[in-house]
Amino acid sequence: MRKSISNDPVEPLAETETLVHTLANGVRVVAERVAGMRSVSAGVWVDTGSRDEPPEDAGITHFIEHMVFKGTAKRRAHHIANRMESVGGYLNAFTAKEHTCYYARALDEHLERALDVVSDLVSAPAFPEDEIPKEQEVVVEEMKMYEDQPEDLIFDRMEALTYPESALGRPIIGTAETVRGFTREQLLRFTDKYYGPENVVVTVSGGVDPSRVVRFAEKMLGGLERRPPHERPPANGYAPAALDEKRPTQQAHLALGTRTFSIHDDRRTTLSVLNTILGGGMSSLLSQNIRERYGYCYSIYSFVNHYTDAGDFGVYMATDPKKVEHSEKLIYRELDRLASRPVSARVLGQAKAQVKGGMLLGLENLSSRMNRLGRHALYFGRVLPMGEMVAEVDAVTADAVRDLAADLFHPDRFARVVLLPDGRAPADSSSE
Repeated sequence: MRKSISNDPVEPLAETETLVHTLANGVRVVAERVAGMRSVSAGVWVDTGSRDEPPEDAGITHFIEHMVFKGTAKRRAHHIANRMESVGGYLNAFTAKEHTCYYARALDEHLERALDVVSDLVSAPAFPEDEIPKEQEVVVEEMKMYEDQPEDLIFDRMEALTYPESALGRPIIGTAETVRGFTREQLLRFTDKYYGPENVVVTVSGGVDPSRVVRFAEKMLGGLERRPPHERPPANGYAPAALDEKRPTQQAHLALGTRTFSIHDDRRTTLSVLNTILGGGMSSLLSQNIRERYGYCYSIYSFVNHYTDAGDFGVYMATDPKKVEHSEKLIYRELDRLASRPVSARVLGQAKAQVKGGMLLGLENLSSRMNRLGRHALYFGRVLPMGEMVAEVDAVTADAVRDLAADLFHPDRFARVVLLPDGRAPADSSSE
């Protein structure tokens, strides 16, 4: 057990106390007391996501996230929903490429209740047979919703090109074919393999006594039996490709992307600063040039994704179909400028302040704090001190930004996706 009192000079928002503990069966617990808070954010994380699925199970991690709310060994679906709402709290979950999180928010006096319900979802899902067909149709409707949203759809298409030989390239939600084929036996087999205690992390932030969190976690999850270890499939293979697709839209949607490096790479903070300079807000190079100077779009931004052993970077924008070609040239021109010469001290300083501000503002939100604890525990095996993270940002130099841009920004390494209007969208009535 490790206990530390934070006196980090860059974390002045509240006094904190963080406790990190591993139960005998392998469940990890990270609890953070934040002084002055009357609420808690509690999460149970499972270190498995859509990239861990074989092709025939595509979408099963997300489907399990839905199905655990349909009943457990001791609660029916309406009891699960009522458990937190009856005391003014709430309960939810999300699935990502490499992890799943079940979480609750409540007043501090209901900490045990919050931990009990999220732990129950992970440790004892019932997967009632009669609920599976209904939830399969719910998820298929969710797929259709994403298909109707080109800004979401284009990222699925880009990931398929960026990770062509990995489950990272498949949509988290799966396909209608795989989802409609799931059986209760499949769900039980998958959770038995991946929902073992070595894959579970409990995170709590708020008005809590961290030692109580450990006691509750032991009571609720200490009985989970260890599972055999499993290997995460590597994210091999990348060759730049292009895709043009017709969709019932009024705008064309453009995404350019390339592979980068994992979350464990020392350059991740430099890439965060570079991403902010290029497309991290209204003052970014892309926004100032392509939106403000040319008026080509309402929204344009760059993005970064990091995974255990891989990563990617890209740019997204939506514009008039006639402006796609020139917009793409303008984007590459900004990439080339960053790769050719160091940015000014003013631009670098502003980007650093923006990155640090985002990190520190997140400390004001308990859900953000709880998410930070979970991600750090899963990826780094420890909670990175805010002072350490800020120091990494401060250490980024203009030369480092240029060198990284020169290493990454080769046009022949970028994949390209364009969703073009097919003429079926409603006519634009804005000028009528």
